[in-house]
Amino acid sequence: MATVSQATGEAVSFKTHEVFNQVPPLEGVDVFSSNRPLVEATQREGAGWVLDRAAELGRFVGGAPQQEWGRLANENKPVLRTFDRCGHRIDEVEFHPAWHKLMQMGVENELHSLPWTSSEPYPHTARAALYMTAMQAEAGYACPITMTFAVVPALRAQPELAAEWEPLLMSRSYDGRLIPAAQKGSAISGMAMTEKQGGAGAEYEIVGHKWFCSAPMSDMFLVLAQTEEGVSCFLMPRILPDGSRNEFHIQRLKDKLGNHSNASSEVEFHGAWARMVGEPGRGVPTIIEMVGHTRLDCVIGSAAGMRTGVVNATWHAAHRSAFGKLLIDQPLMRNVLADLCVESEATTALAMRLARAYDEAQEDADAGRNDSDAQLFKRLATAVGKYWTCKRAPNHAFESLESLGGAGYVEESGMPRLYREAPLASIWEGSGNVMSLDVLRALTRSPRSLEVYLGEVEQAAGGDARLDARVAELKGQFADPETLETRARRVVESMALCLQGSLLVRDGDPAVADAFCASRLGGDGGLEYGTLPAGCDFETIISRSRPAL
Repeated sequence: MATVSQATGEAVSFKTHEVFNQVPPLEGVDVFSSNRPLVEATQREGAGWVLDRAAELGRFVGGAPQQEWGRLANENKPVLRTFDRCGHRIDEVEFHPAWHKLMQMGVENELHSLPWTSSEPYPHTARAALYMTAMQAEAGYACPITMTFAVVPALRAQPELAAEWEPLLMSRSYDGRLIPAAQKGSAISGMAMTEKQGGAGAEYEIVGHKWFCSAPMSDMFLVLAQTEEGVSCFLMPRILPDGSRNEFHIQRLKDKLGNHSNASSEVEFHGAWARMVGEPGRGVPTIIEMVGHTRLDCVIGSAAGMRTGVVNATWHAAHRSAFGKLLIDQPLMRNVLADLCVESEATTALAMRLARAYDEAQEDADAGRNDSDAQLFKRLATAVGKYWTCKRAPNHAFESLESLGGAGYVEESGMPRLYREAPLASIWEGSGNVMSLDVLRALTRSPRSLEVYLGEVEQAAGGDARLDARVAELKGQFADPETLETRARRVVESMALCLQGSLLVRDGDPAVADAFCASRLGGDGGLEYGTLPAGCDFETIISRSRPAL
């Protein structure tokens, strides 16, 4: 409220701005070591050897990447340069230097390559720990990092192409220039699958339009196109072997809800040169392994986003007072924070168990066991986990934002960026209905996969009566096949909750497991966060997740 100033001639103080009851900046945090649930899961799932390396990355990410690079990369969106000043078509995307720093960080830390280059045990699990840590700086740059990682299994369907490109894709150096990959000694991969309308393709020359092409400044792309034999998969370089530019035309960059730092585009191919990967007409089976690995990263990325939300919410509440005491000491606020922590822990546990499934499945495949329990579990759990964790992320981001009050609605808090980013993983590589139907497809093609999945869940049998009851209910959900597709979302939700509950009951903190089972499985929770039953151990749950400085 304004006040009347003193009479003229009297000393007047115009100092009206005094800062108090404000939250100090959250800086200098080791974002790996302070993430206790992730540290425990990394050890539990067999990748303890990466702890020191992950802590080093965590300290680095908590500095300039988290404090500056992510913000700058988002505030300065990529810009399409279709022509140079002389009128020549160049189709280049210009990024802020902060983007290139993030990319360099990702590549130097092998987020794009570790499972394909490491001889250590459980390299997928180790990479998941590193990836979840690095994504707390910014999510957008993770798109080309993920595609470079995920392209390798698909590329190996064509050994001569794998021999040519894998050394470039696995390089730990990053070079963002649009020049021949061999000249750089490194490469980044993109993907162009989604079409506005049916594209036409002749062998090795691709003609058509792609409605969505991710990371158009990548050095090479996997592209699906029609041939006489059907949809086939092709490797399309941006720069041709003679150094000239391929007929890869960027029509526009997408103006997206979030993910602003990353360039997503609409492209046309005007006889673009490409080489087939895999067998003619087998494009979808060829590229499906790439899709699976990108879905894995959607789960890991959702866990990273939730962790960012929890850190900001608990830090704010620990330093902001209202009604005579800190927010974190107020019962209702403690309920909200604990609920957010429970969700984050459950998602982290699921992401890390899923990463280990990829290690186990790869080991079986290398030994010639192509229909093992590990492979069946990986296939089914990826679809289940991708559906559920990505669906939970947007509301988790919103509730984390709301925990900061009006400050959370302001851009400089970073929370609006987190909120805008949260829906992406649920849409990318299969939206909710696609994932639910994919679960049913996996069960139809390999009926034993349900037995394997339930076997994993029932490792916690007898550990919590609420979990046991929910598992029994889940089994009954498959009794009516006629309505299964209509009920698919509810079935997949139950599958995910039972798996998360099993992981927490078996190996999680007892307070977290109890709160999860009570609220998610036992019915003693509401539809919104902050509705845990009053008897939960809020102090233990929150203390496990809040950053300590």
